[in-house]
Amino acid sequence: MSAIDLHELSVKVGSATLVDNVTLSVEPGTWCTVIGPNGAGKTTLVEAVAGLRRTSHGSIAIDGTLLSEMNDRDRARKVSLVPQHPEVPVGMTVRDYVALGRTAHHGLFRAASLQDGSIVDSVLGRLSLLEFAERDVVTLSGGERQRMVLGRAMAQSTMVMVLDEPITGLDLRHQMELLELLKKEVAECGLTVLATLHDLTLAGQFADRLVLLDRGRVVLDGAAGDVVRSPVLGECYAMKLRVVDVDGADVVVPVRS
Repeated sequence: MSAIDLHELSVKVGSATLVDNVTLSVEPGTWCTVIGPNGAGKTTLVEAVAGLRRTSHGSIAIDGTLLSEMNDRDRARKVSLVPQHPEVPVGMTVRDYVALGRTAHHGLFRAASLQDGSIVDSVLGRLSLLEFAERDVVTLSGGERQRMVLGRAMAQSTMVMVLDEPITGLDLRHQMELLELLKKEVAECGLTVLATLHDLTLAGQFADRLVLLDRGRVVLDGAAGDVVRSPVLGECYAMKLRVVDVDGADVVVPVRS
């Protein structure tokens, strides 16, 4: 059974079609990244999978269950989200923010259990956030804050995680640290990741599979190395791209006209 199944999915806003007849299946324990130029429909696609966008046609299933048949709590137990611009409330500690991920399991009106607390502590430890646990969230650096937002999603204990440009605003070191943390979760925990990334080099290095979207449609779908080296990639971005091998890794270099 696929972890994520999209069948003839379309999303329209007014007369504009943002996602156009996309059929896609992602196997469990796979990292799939959606790439494409601005306006390709990447964010709309992952928001639909996370249940934040109303679909116009087609279906989305998580672990064999249709998203349309889930209530909010059921969906939160199936799929977690790391948004591009998360809301971070003032006056909340890092521990309490990460613990919000457990709400889907104990409910809004019941206290967290000892097991919930243990899961939160485990996530804080895995993300090297224990030393910041009692800090106000607004005092964190950009990299620390992104790890905290990832921690909230991890605390949901879902097997499917959706991330929309999770490294936006981070410097190179923090970008790599966050992506390495995710890669470890995929390898060790069997997490299924559906992400969007603008950086084609990092997308190719970390994802098992790349889906190239343009004007809402799937143009290419395959192994990361194959998609990165396809001439179609440059055509979609309307520019010349060169792929250079650096210590066995593909580096995508834009070439000036």
